[in-house]
Amino acid sequence: MTATLTSDDVDAVNELVAAAAADDGVTPLNEPAMLRVTTEDNPRVSHLLARRDGRLVGYAQLDQHDPAGPHVEVAVAPDARRQGFGRALVSRARSIVAPMPMELWSHGDRPGAAALADRLGFDRVRELWLMRRDLDADLPPIPDASPVRIRTFRPGADEEAWLKVNARAFADHPEQGQMTRADLDRRMAQPWFDPEGFFVAEQDGRMVGFHWTKVHDDDPPVGEVYVVGIDPEAQSLGLGKILTLAGLHYLRDRGLATVKLYVEAANAPAIALYSRLGFVHTDTDVMYRG
Repeated sequence: MTATLTSDDVDAVNELVAAAAADDGVTPLNEPAMLRVTTEDNPRVSHLLARRDGRLVGYAQLDQHDPAGPHVEVAVAPDARRQGFGRALVSRARSIVAPMPMELWSHGDRPGAAALADRLGFDRVRELWLMRRDLDADLPPIPDASPVRIRTFRPGADEEAWLKVNARAFADHPEQGQMTRADLDRRMAQPWFDPEGFFVAEQDGRMVGFHWTKVHDDDPPVGEVYVVGIDPEAQSLGLGKILTLAGLHYLRDRGLATVKLYVEAANAPAIALYSRLGFVHTDTDVMYRG
């Protein structure tokens, strides 16, 4: 276990994650975890490394300071699976936080992860749906937002207002609602960040909602409804549909053919909205706790 990764470790973890993603069709670590794969010291995070013959074949990232509780994400090289590395990494992480329960993410509802969770006594407690839409299909027009104004995000001016709306919109969300200024700045520093694809809604000069889009540098590129948030006091204005469509039109106008999003499986209103807008459920991320 280490609190800080070396530059060689970072390269090895990135290579491991890329190999696992190519084999599985889904990345084994989510975006926040990947942003923490750096040489920077982070007191929140412990890195667990498994090597065979000097080569990194397994990696686990343990976050012990999440308000929702400690959680771990694990990646194992495709040619080192079913050899006990995943189980050893999860067991080691569990021993660090014991007797507290720990959460374990499986990105994609993979049978191997389900079997590992069952062997270690973890329960399936949460699902995150991946939904997709073909942007070549007809898009509804963007409804009139009056008296709300829709504009794009202004770096250097909108950060604090956005953090307040995000915290209110996701007050009960274990990850999104905990975003800090450092978290926001880290994402804005990424190569994919584009303020032209970051839409905000204002009412009487106050930000009341947003839709942040993202473009993944795949082949071909894929758009994402990265996050849509509405201030609880503005829920009656229909901004979820308006902002979502503003982002979808933007992504289509950029020439993208496909867009995806992630939504809590328990969020029936959001799933109903996205379904009406043409999205279909294509995969599931699963959280286990034990």
